[in-house]
Amino acid sequence: MLLFYIVTAVVFSSLGSLSAFLITYAEYLKHFPHKKRPLKMALETALATFAFFMLISLAIVFVGNLF
Repeated sequence: MLLFYIVTAVVFSSLGSLSAFLITYAEYLKHFPHKKRPLKMALETALATFAFFMLISLAIVFVGNLF
């Protein structure tokens, strides 16, 4: 059952980070003349979003298993 929770967390965290990447990249392109810096900043945002959602999902699973 734990594997199911981990796979579900990875799938939804990936979707959330992809959405964050697309939104931030589109917005950063409006403010920077070249495309290299917005790409790097959007990737950093996507990575942070993925890590945040994974940590929260796994924390909920582990706390839920305690009770």
